This record gives sequence, structure tokens and C-alpha cells, in this order.
Amino acid sequence: MYDLRFWIELFLVILFSFLIPGAIYVAMVVKHSISRKTVLLLGLALIGLAGIDAVLLQHLANEAAHTSTIWDDRLFASELSVALYLLPLVSAGIGVNIVSHLLITHLAEAERNFDRAQTDRARNR
Repeated sequence: MYDLRFWIELFLVILFSFLIPGAIYVAMVVKHSISRKTVLLLGLALIGLAGIDAVLLQHLANEAAHTSTIWDDRLFASELSVALYLLPLVSAGIGVNIVSHLLITHLAEAERNFDRAQTDRARNR
């Protein structure tokens, strides 16, 4: 009925949808201090995991369309598949927000440094 590859891909979907993003969320919330590089890597990891998850879901949906069983059609080839795609969308959205936050924070600091340098130059003249 299903080969080993299907079950491995299903396990990977669960891993990339729930387990790894959940571990990343917990790590970011539990840590009291975390470097910007680590936050950036975790944000990019969420975006990458979401991409991998979406590709796996699409592949499983294609496989489900070519089988004769009903339960996989209901899960992967029906309206329920939209709910499955929400998980990578949420992970990617959070990852993009994390990266955006870092970029905005960096740019605000760079602007403050520029303003300070301009003020110091004006005072030294």
C-alpha cells in the first residue's frame, strides 16, 4: 500500500512542521540572553524549514492523488491540506519577522551612530 519512502516523508513533515520549529521557539523564549547572530540563524532556519515543509507537503499531496486509499486523499488532497500548509506559513512568517526585527534594530543603531558622528564632527569644528 505505502512504501517506506512515504512514511519517511510523513515523518519529515511532522519533524519540519512541529518538532524543529517548536524546539526553535522554545529555545528563543527560554534563553535570557541570545546573540544577534544566533537569532538571525534561528530566523533563517525557520524560513528554510518552512520551505522544506511546503515541498514535502506538495510531494505527499501528489503521491496521495495517485493512491487508491481514501484517508490520504482526505488529508492531502482536500480542504484539510490548506490547514497543513498553514504550519509552514506561520513558521516562515515568524522567521521573516525575526530577520526583519534584526535588520530594523541594526539600521536604527547605525542611524544613531551616524548622528553621533555628525554631532561630534560639528563640535570639533
